[in-house]
Amino acid sequence: MKLKKELGLLEIFCIASGAMISSGIFVLPGIAYQKTGPSVFIAYLLSGILASIGMLSQAELVSAMPKAGGDYFYVSRSFGPAVGTINGLLTWFSLSLKSSFALIGMGAFVSLIAPFNVSLIALVLAVFFILINLIGVKETAKFQIVLVLTLLVIMFIYAVIGLPKVKISYFEPFTPSGISGILKTTGFVFISYGGLLKVSALAEEVKNPGKTIPKGMILSLLIVSFAYFIVIIVTIGVLPGDILSGSLTPISDGAKEIIGKPGFIVMSIAAILAFASTANAGIMAASRYPLALSRDLLLPKVINKTSKRFNTPYISILITGIFIVSVLFLKLEVLVKAASTVIIFSYIFASLSVIILRESKLQNYKPIFRTPLYPWLQIIGILGCSALLVEMGLESIIISSILVLIALGIYFIYGKRRRLSKKESAILYIVRRITAKEILTRTLESELREIIRERDDIVKDRFDSIVEKAIILDIEKRIQKEELFSLISKRLSNKLNIDKENLFNLMKSREERNSTVLTPFIAIPHIVIDGNSLFDIALIRCKKGCYFTKNAPDVRAVFVLIGSADERNFHLKALSAIAQIVHESEFEKKWLNAFDEESLRDIVLLGERKRYL
Repeated sequence: MKLKKELGLLEIFCIASGAMISSGIFVLPGIAYQKTGPSVFIAYLLSGILASIGMLSQAELVSAMPKAGGDYFYVSRSFGPAVGTINGLLTWFSLSLKSSFALIGMGAFVSLIAPFNVSLIALVLAVFFILINLIGVKETAKFQIVLVLTLLVIMFIYAVIGLPKVKISYFEPFTPSGISGILKTTGFVFISYGGLLKVSALAEEVKNPGKTIPKGMILSLLIVSFAYFIVIIVTIGVLPGDILSGSLTPISDGAKEIIGKPGFIVMSIAAILAFASTANAGIMAASRYPLALSRDLLLPKVINKTSKRFNTPYISILITGIFIVSVLFLKLEVLVKAASTVIIFSYIFASLSVIILRESKLQNYKPIFRTPLYPWLQIIGILGCSALLVEMGLESIIISSILVLIALGIYFIYGKRRRLSKKESAILYIVRRITAKEILTRTLESELREIIRERDDIVKDRFDSIVEKAIILDIEKRIQKEELFSLISKRLSNKLNIDKENLFNLMKSREERNSTVLTPFIAIPHIVIDGNSLFDIALIRCKKGCYFTKNAPDVRAVFVLIGSADERNFHLKALSAIAQIVHESEFEKKWLNAFDEESLRDIVLLGERKRYL
């Protein structure tokens, strides 16, 4: 069952921003300061730069494949189901941990204002957010908008009031742990940008996702990165190092230093709102990963069930909620390291996926947004994130290795046995360059074609239905038009139940009266035949050219239209449709580079044109 498209640009911006503005700014600066001193804001800046590279890759991928499960979906289509399962389960694990972390943080801040047990508060809040997500994504997103806009206003006020009170002396010594300390801290705080992963998981529920999600991600990263930068500088500049170092309430402490206890209370409330937005967005996004894995039969099919009343994946939401509750009592720093490690891996996979998909030359990989400076940005992102993993130490490597082994075990025990786990991946399309093309079944190209139709709201019309069943000829040798007409007549005579000699003569005489060559590259022979309600199309590629006339000796694309007199109106519509398709700027290049007959068909089916419904 498809999920409803109910999210727009504001919702996407607020989901991504809210997912980032929480522990990353209200808790981690104090812990990170303990590791690297005043240079901590440099670590946040470096994390933001690396996140931007991964974000651009993710934006391209999600604009091409806006499906539930986000990075799981495009990683599995790039590397295959085994790697996809690992990525999907690890990202689910990471986002769920981030939500648990947010709930713990929220409970801690509530306990500062009112005397309640932190664990009990976190548990109650977890149940509350699970219920909100069960009701519906639209309602959840509305709640998110209120939280995030309120947060941004409070952070802006904090920065404006605090900047004049910054003391430069508090920034000395600037790097007590050296460059190594900055790099280790960069990896540690990378989780602060994990929220960008969340919107890709919700892609199937976004209006015009190919444009909306990249815009929302870019806008969110720019605004949140600036907010981190300025708020952390203010906090370092107003708090003595011995108070800031190791503090679990650094921004609240900074507000207290600026305007006293009221500032502490206001920023603590802001922190509660921030954690609420992260927990809410985390459950919403994380729950789409088991859903996507279940659709591919890599997890039990029951997880794919959606509520008839609310149209939400309630089984997946409940599983995610139970996991979040179960890890509420883990050690804080272990939680951060585990989640950060997995998020770094996710960004590496995103960059690798862009490289694999582009180099596969998949015809139906058509992202609306394309990453600039390809492949250099991806290479920088992969190397930078890999360096972060090394700097995070042995504990992080051990944690990630254990998680990979668990995910791989789930794939081999369950997913590999299921039929749909044998889907094609883009990496096979790279392999085909040095092996036989028979290793491919085109299931990936077909899936991408349907994704494009869904993404661009393409509704099939009669022309599409005819093209889907049309005869296609892919002729290797150079050919004359008479020989071409003979081949077409043989194929179409059986389909239309017409004498092939008669069909050949009609095509020949039509060409003699008036050439059907549209350009030196394209010809559209079209004839009227006897009968009623008859119409068909044939698509032909002449790789080495077809001689039509002296002015068109090397026609490469031929579209044959044959119909009875009562189909004259549709005949004209079909001519118009083809004319629109062949006038696309990249048509000739696509036609010549198409891999096989079905690739030729897809060029026509996905061509930009007016549809007659």
